[in-house]
Amino acid sequence: METIVKVENLIKYYGTKDNPVKAVDQIDLEIERGLFTVIAGRSGSGKSTLLHLMGGLDRPDSGKVYIGEQDIFELNRNELAKFRRRKIGFVFQDFNLIPSLTVWENIILPMGLEGKNIDKTAIEKLLSNVGLSDKKDMLPDTLSGGQKQRCAIARAMAANPAIILADEPTGNLDSQTGLEIVTLLKQSVKNYGQTLVMITHDKSIARIADSAIVIKDGKVVGRT
Repeated sequence: METIVKVENLIKYYGTKDNPVKAVDQIDLEIERGLFTVIAGRSGSGKSTLLHLMGGLDRPDSGKVYIGEQDIFELNRNELAKFRRRKIGFVFQDFNLIPSLTVWENIILPMGLEGKNIDKTAIEKLLSNVGLSDKKDMLPDTLSGGQKQRCAIARAMAANPAIILADEPTGNLDSQTGLEIVTLLKQSVKNYGQTLVMITHDKSIARIADSAIVIKDGKVVGRT
């Protein structure tokens, strides 16, 4: 199966030379295209730092991250920002919606930044798939937590990126809504031929993933 993300000897330390915090400590891993992969571990294990490095939201002290054939850290700041908008969709725990924009406007924002023509039919279908057709003209503050996360998922998927990176997307949701969101994400990336990588400490979510990577003290300690 084709590799979509490849990490080589990735290192990210915080703190001081005398007392370093090894958030990501010489990690090597590959993630296969089209699968739902969970990165699991306790709080402070380094899993969110790893995800942010994989998405180019932070830069490592050393090492490489390839998305497809592209070493993302060979790109300059502007090139990397463009690459992220085109190739990577992000879903965060706190939604990161723009409060002054409607659901529709939030979803199409990344495409607008790229100057892309908006396929209104495709966006309408996406809204229907995430159950927000009747909320497209609403502002985020009028939505429930689950609806906000559905909007964030639609925004992440709208530009049809190769990979979706989700950082604890159920962390601010009750257990039932969280399960619905994970099920929606899993089905959506399957429908659109994308790859999903999700950070979680929830073992029940890890059990429904295609693959699970376990992180402890900045290192990969297990994989299933």
